[in-house]
Parts: sequence; C-alpha cells; structure tokens
Amino acid sequence: MAENIRLAVRGILTHKMRSFLTMLGVIIGIASIIAIVSTIQGTNWQIMENLIGAGDNCVSVTLMQGEDSYYMDMGIPAGVSVPDEELRETIRSLDGVSDAAFFTSRSYADGITAGKNSLEWGAVRGIDSHYLSTLGYEIYRGRPFVESDYNGNSKVMLLDESAARSLFPAENPLGGTVEISGEPFTVVGLVRKSDSFQPVINNIGDYYTYAQNDSGTIFITEAAWPICYRYDEPVNCEVRAERTEDMSRVGRDAAEQMNTLITGNDSISYQAEDLLQKARDKQALSASTNNLLIWVAAIALLVGGIGVMNIMLVSVTERTSEIGLKKALGARKGRILSQFLTESVVLTSTGGILGVIAGIILAEVISKMTETPVAISIPAILLGVGVSMAIGICFGILPAKKAADLDPIEALRRE
Repeated sequence: MAENIRLAVRGILTHKMRSFLTMLGVIIGIASIIAIVSTIQGTNWQIMENLIGAGDNCVSVTLMQGEDSYYMDMGIPAGVSVPDEELRETIRSLDGVSDAAFFTSRSYADGITAGKNSLEWGAVRGIDSHYLSTLGYEIYRGRPFVESDYNGNSKVMLLDESAARSLFPAENPLGGTVEISGEPFTVVGLVRKSDSFQPVINNIGDYYTYAQNDSGTIFITEAAWPICYRYDEPVNCEVRAERTEDMSRVGRDAAEQMNTLITGNDSISYQAEDLLQKARDKQALSASTNNLLIWVAAIALLVGGIGVMNIMLVSVTERTSEIGLKKALGARKGRILSQFLTESVVLTSTGGILGVIAGIILAEVISKMTETPVAISIPAILLGVGVSMAIGICFGILPAKKAADLDPIEALRRE
C-alpha cells in the first residue's frame, strides 16, 4: 500500500497541471458544500440565539385568549386566581427549573411622566423578589428593591437604561420622581441586562420577529402594583431552565401548573412561548433552498468524479506497456487493480483536502461580504474528505479494472 501511495504521489507530481485540472471539479464541489453547510449552521445558530438570547434560557408563561395575548386593559378575566406562595415554590422546584419569577404587567402603558418628560409606549412591570435574577438584570446604579419594599407598599421604582434616558435626559435619575397615572414614585435604582446580547436585525422580518420594546421599562414591586392599577390582577410567569434543550419541557410544565389558577373559564389559558420550536420553524423555512444548494454542489462533485475517471482511463492507455511488463513479470491482477485504485483515491483525496481549505476560506469571505455568520462544521469537513475518497473509489474502479484485465501479451505489443 505504501508503495502504491508513493507511486500515486509521484504520478501527480509528474503531471502537475493535468492532476490539478482533474482535481478541480472535486475541489469546487467540496469547497461549495463546506461553505454552504457552514453558512447554514451559522444562520441556524443566529436564529437560535436571536430567539433565546445569550444563554438566559428564560421561557415566558403568559395568559392567552386563543392565540393572542390577554391584555389587562380588556378587564380582569373571570375565574383567574392569584398564585399563592405554595404554587410559586412548586413551579420553582420543577425538574429543570433553576428559578422562576411572577409579575403583573402593562406592555404599552401611558400616563408615565417625570416633570415635562414622558415615557411613550413604555412597559411597566410589578415584580417579585426573584424577577431581576431570573431575567438576568443587574443594578448598575443605586440600590435594588429590599425586603421592606416587597412587604409593604413603598412607592419606589427601578428604571432600565431606555426609560432613564427618556424620563431624565439631562439629569441624574436617582432620587427623581416619576408619576404613574398620577401616583408619584421615587427612583431608587437603574437596571440593565447583565449580558450585552442584542438580536441581529438584517431585514424588516427580523425586526418584527426579534425586536423588543425599546421604549423603556419601569419596575415597581408587586405589592405597589394596586396603587396604580387593580388588585388581584392575573400574573404572568418567567421560568429559567437549567439547560437550553429543556426550555420547551420546562415551559409546558410551568404552564400546566399556572393553569390550575383558572376555573370556569375555557376561553383563556396560560401558555408557554416555545422559543425552541419557533427557532426550528424558522430554520425549516430555508431548508428547501439550502438542500437545493447542496444538491447543486453535489453535481459539481459528480462532474469532478467523471473527470477523474476520464483521466484515469487516459493514464491506463498511456501506461499499457508498463502494465503488460508488470504482468509478464508476475504481477497479479489484484496488484494492478490496487495500484490504479490507490492512485485515483490519492488524487481525489488531495482534491478533497484542498477543497476543505478553499471551503473554509470561501465561508469566511461570504461572512465578511454579506455579514452572514458562519460556523465551520467539523463533521462536514470529515464528510467532505470521506466523500472525496469515495469518489476516487467509485470513479476509479472502472479504469483500475480495465488495467487489471489487460492481456500482458497484447499490452506489450502496444506502443
């Protein structure tokens, strides 16, 4: 085998240009597949990260009416209780749940002012003591809510960065007063997400899919919520899964527990937002196009394989006398077969390796030009090299068999 490989390498180096042109189809095919697969995996990763975020693994369990969110502006629905501490602890102790938070909300609140400044279409959350840690918020100025804030009805609030800029554009927000529906609250702290993740927005479809409320969010305690709004409003839930792959199951389990709060009202239910399924659905939308591109690249491999078979047939014709001499000296049929088959495999494998290198470079160039993320796939690289070897075997077997079947006397007669 080592001798066959040495002879194959020598043959490639002897006819460098011919060998390179023969390998070109394989190089282009493998490079195309590597680049396409890398782009597909990079896009899938971006879709997953855009929907799930930078690893926070949080699932929203919200009150829904059919397929639409139930907004409290429509009135408090009948038959929905407020979760007691026992139910909250039950959800926090579910398998795969690292923490859970409960909150009331207004997604697009009005009547939020600080002096002459107002917060248009901002969000208000009435949160429990687990909310900030569950959602990954940190206090970067001021203080968090303390136990007395949660136990009483202290009129204090936290602002995120967007709300702070809107309400206090030219002054320090800490200690400032913000009115919600005419009720004054004191700003005691400023919060932001502990990670810097932002969804990548490439088009208007991505904006509507991934964009969050960027007008700003105000946080007050759940105890202070009735000061501005109503008593005993239904709450929503955020659960943080220990692992990303557990998010769907954790969301379903939490929703099942939350639905025990609903009695005698079949028109509404708590539902978990299945971000994993959303990501899979969006990935599936481009699957047909991606598969088509891979098949086009496979055609290039097929053409490359035909080129290899053609050049190997030429090589057999050129070396007919050599084959006849070897057979006359006692070389068996299997030895001739393995020699030419090895030469074919070495030729296509070299093309496969060069194709992998070209594919990685091509993927990076595509990423720079189109700002599309890429993720180099090790399995795709191994598969590419394996496919190139398989092409050498499949398209080299006919020339190798032709060489092995030559009659030594007839072969020696040929010039």
